[in-house]
Amino acid sequence: MEHTAETFAGAPQEPGAALAVWGRAMRWAVEIPAALIVLAEIAILGGGAFARYVLHAPIPWTDELASILFLWLAMLGAIIALQRSAHMQLTTFIKDLAPGRRAWLDAFGMWLVVAFLLMLVWPAYEHLSEHIEVSSPTLEISEGYRSAAVLAGALLMLATAVIRLVAQADCKRVLVSGVAVGVIGAILWALSPVLAELGNINLVIFFLLVLVVCVAIGVPIAFAFGLATMCYLAFTTTTPLSIVPNRMQEGMSHLILLAVPLFVFLGALIEMTGLARAMISFLANLIGHVRGGLQYVLLGAMYIVSGISGAKAADMAAVAPALFPEMKQRGARDGDLIGLLSASGAMSETIPPSIVLITVGSVTGVSITSLFIGGLMPAAVGLVMMACVGWFQTRKEDMSTVVRPTRAVIVKSLLVALPALALPVIIRTAVVEGVATATEVSTIGIFYAVLAGIFVYRRFHWRSIYPMLVDTAALSGAILLIVGCATTMAWALTQSGFAGDLVKIMSAVPGGKTGFLLVSALAFVLLGSLLEGIPAIVLFGPLLFPIAKIVGVHEVHYAMVVIFAMGLGLFAPPFGVGFYAACAIGRVSPDVAMPRVWPHMAALLVALLLLTLVPWFSIGFL
Repeated sequence: MEHTAETFAGAPQEPGAALAVWGRAMRWAVEIPAALIVLAEIAILGGGAFARYVLHAPIPWTDELASILFLWLAMLGAIIALQRSAHMQLTTFIKDLAPGRRAWLDAFGMWLVVAFLLMLVWPAYEHLSEHIEVSSPTLEISEGYRSAAVLAGALLMLATAVIRLVAQADCKRVLVSGVAVGVIGAILWALSPVLAELGNINLVIFFLLVLVVCVAIGVPIAFAFGLATMCYLAFTTTTPLSIVPNRMQEGMSHLILLAVPLFVFLGALIEMTGLARAMISFLANLIGHVRGGLQYVLLGAMYIVSGISGAKAADMAAVAPALFPEMKQRGARDGDLIGLLSASGAMSETIPPSIVLITVGSVTGVSITSLFIGGLMPAAVGLVMMACVGWFQTRKEDMSTVVRPTRAVIVKSLLVALPALALPVIIRTAVVEGVATATEVSTIGIFYAVLAGIFVYRRFHWRSIYPMLVDTAALSGAILLIVGCATTMAWALTQSGFAGDLVKIMSAVPGGKTGFLLVSALAFVLLGSLLEGIPAIVLFGPLLFPIAKIVGVHEVHYAMVVIFAMGLGLFAPPFGVGFYAACAIGRVSPDVAMPRVWPHMAALLVALLLLTLVPWFSIGFL
């Protein structure tokens, strides 16, 4: 999978000035409202939390208004992500193709995106029509304001996809691939009476064959989920397609998911204001002078910083550039550094306020507070396992040129880092102690980071705010569209009876609870390497968590096992996108790094087995 930041409007492939004008107009028409909505959400939720906890005068309409704006933010962010080619996609199987063949697949894949959006537009209009006369409970305004977001998003994404298709492919590829997609659609429509008689075989056709082919040829995962689900419902059932936008809206409207864009923005603030650098500097002064000390600093920094930004690439980018040059001077191998960085990213998936934890709580109903409490110890187990590998690899490290900082230098760096070190403590304590929800505490963190950047670290670049807001919307939209489409697919699987069959199969796994946990761990390692964490969690979480409860596994224990397993798959070569992100951040070729990452992956595997077999690590502090 890859995440790029190509803004479509400025792409050199545009055939003319008219296309460039349309591209720029689309960009500004979407980016400015999205940035304003991010600011509005911060103000609404921050103001609501202040009124509730400080003034003891709750404002009743804040959550409802925030949820309406949030759906618009999700759709606008998805459009920005499509404009930037920033939607999550698997490129493992197509990245080495000849340019000509890759261009054909890109055109065909974009036509599949267009096909899904075309199929979504009319159901989205029907969904809007059904809700336009319904009033919201608190604001007493039309629910059409909420439902219109899906229709507007579908139309604008359709226009964006068409512009990108015309810009990036020549006429021959556009026409031939378009005809191919049209022919496939016509064949499926003609065969719909036959398909309707096949029963659960259609699950294999659409949710295995169609989905796997779409993902393998590079169709963004969210659109692959949406297309497979839409085709299944349209060609094999009599279910009205307006259920698709309804389920998408439901999946993306959980207020807890509003923490996603707010924590993404908070992560950008932490890097911009210098808080992350202050933390790393203190850890380096404290233990950087011992043998293998910088490896421990990297692990400690990832443990402290991770989870706040919402993007593992952002976590790694905040830590690695500050440490890698000195680590290389001390003799560390490039491959070992990438292995350590990748493994630290996987280890930190369970550290609150991880976006994956928030997503799990949203789609499964598990208490966010319990997940936040349970997530610290599993990551600590992974940290200890990787520290053992680091100790072994650096046991002969040359420390003759390393100067040990004086006590005064350590104390000074601690004083400088205290405001930064306090932030993750404030965030996690506020949620665990029930002072604020995960969503509300993100606004507290944002206000804290702004004040610390302006008054303590004297580093706050006002011109960076707008790009940060737009980047926040783009990353959030890419995540939330996956949540919406995966929620729809999970509903379709449930309605087909697949959920009941899955319960029977997983309940019959030999070994009882232990067997079920081991099979689940293996499944999520594979799913994490192919689908990334959030798609895998959203799609299979609602199906598997009830089974875990049936076989007697504590829901928090199960959450930690599957999240840790998913992280292992996400950062394990050859398919894990996290591994390639670590290579890009460390400026190391994957061919150089791949043979050296396995000791760290083995350490994570040992940690995963410990978490699976010893529930105390996950639930001992609940």
